[in-house]
Amino acid sequence: MIVKRMSVVSEHTPAVLANVDGWPINIATLNQAVCEIIQAAQRNESFAAFTLNLDHLVKLRADARFRDAYARARFVTADGAPIARLASQQGFHIERTTGADLLVPLTDACAAENVPIYLFGTTNDVLARTGLELSQRTDFKLNIAGTASPEKDFDPEGAAADAALLEIKASGARLCFVALGAPKQEIFAARAVLKGINVGFVCIGAALDFIAGAQVRAPDVMQKNGLEWLWRLGTNPVRLSGRYARCALMQAELTLLGARKGVMNHHRS
Repeated sequence: MIVKRMSVVSEHTPAVLANVDGWPINIATLNQAVCEIIQAAQRNESFAAFTLNLDHLVKLRADARFRDAYARARFVTADGAPIARLASQQGFHIERTTGADLLVPLTDACAAENVPIYLFGTTNDVLARTGLELSQRTDFKLNIAGTASPEKDFDPEGAAADAALLEIKASGARLCFVALGAPKQEIFAARAVLKGINVGFVCIGAALDFIAGAQVRAPDVMQKNGLEWLWRLGTNPVRLSGRYARCALMQAELTLLGARKGVMNHHRS
């Protein structure tokens, strides 16, 4: 696969560290992600931050709109142990950094630096509980400029999306956390970048639900050992079994490809 390059590049875009199935990762650690995102938000820039995982790679091969969205990402982390391992084999140590990992440290940094935020996605009840919980977790005053829960049939490129982007812009927020699930959240964030909305859009999946207690995240020991997928599969096998089967095939293919490249490089040296 031809390597895709990020089309939205500024002088502040980090260098690409690794490519997984042709898609670039340019953020190595959680700390770097928080620093880069907060600084871009303070500069009032328009940008999107995505977390690349195996499910995304499966969808990217089949969905042109998703590929276009990824091409507009400013920051991309390795979401999931398999992606982090595959990326780290290319010469840089890259840590697993998921959307759920980003939410609390980013909102804490936003509170400390007085960066207004917006919460977009999930349900109104979850948004209310999450906002309260996040505000209580920080030692600083968290400025939540607004929240919105779109309809279930929300089109991330439709009229409702454009109206939502105008509301987010008008709110004064500098960072918007988008919790719509892939690929909808990434397509929505990329549309914001395309329209030049001067807000950073960070795609975080189920992170708001985790904070509100609407979903239960895997225990720390499973997260640290790359087994969060097993926890999620156990909690929702009907919905996730097909997805994780496709992810397993993708991981096997990419691991085998990496092994072959390693052998070829060894023979050349």
